[in-house]
Amino acid sequence: MANYVYRTVMRDIKQNILNNKYEGMRIPNERSLAKYYDVSRSSMKRALELLAQQGIVFKKRGSGTFINPLYLRNQAMFRYDGSNLGITDSFKVPGKKQQIKLLNFHVVKATREIAEDLFLNENDFVYKFKRLRLLDEQPFLIETGYLPIKIMPELKPETLQSSLFNYLEDEQSKTVTKSFLNITVEPSNEEDQEQLVLKINEPVGVMEGIFFLDDGTPFEVSNMRVHYQYMNFNTFVNLGK
Repeated sequence: MANYVYRTVMRDIKQNILNNKYEGMRIPNERSLAKYYDVSRSSMKRALELLAQQGIVFKKRGSGTFINPLYLRNQAMFRYDGSNLGITDSFKVPGKKQQIKLLNFHVVKATREIAEDLFLNENDFVYKFKRLRLLDEQPFLIETGYLPIKIMPELKPETLQSSLFNYLEDEQSKTVTKSFLNITVEPSNEEDQEQLVLKINEPVGVMEGIFFLDDGTPFEVSNMRVHYQYMNFNTFVNLGK
């Protein structure tokens, strides 16, 4: 069985948690979950361990595994929690369907700044794309990204109409597990106002970052302009023992 199966299971459990599928804030035991998903006990154990590391669930000795109520308290928020850092997995609003509209996609020569960020030569080419993300037809985020061609040499427009990070994980067994983000707020520009349906005096949240594969390779430089109503950011920090 593919080595990323536990991540697929983990994503499904996380979605079930957000959709309030588990009664009493309690997760079924490892054995029954392994049987339900038809995976090995080791894969199921790994999926639950990741959920615990992210602060989504916690184990109570002798009683089972429970959902962390603080994780559910704020429903409309970014949750960068260390497993999959893509927007599709990190931004959840229960009951609303997330959609992606590809605005443009082409190959460009890397600028000096983009080349430095992605550890490329200045004359190397990269994919540049712009996507509009929506919740139930309501736009909430404009995303401009740059990807090294050498990582995904056969990237197609249709791939960008769904989760890019999940595609990378499921099709190439690569994961994006680290990021450096800068988060600010600034006045909206004309494109923000048109695409995000903002008034002239309304601001946007701006998230700029570099995302890295688990082997340390820079995967994407991204600029995300977020409707201010959705700019509620949450992360989990594991201080260890």
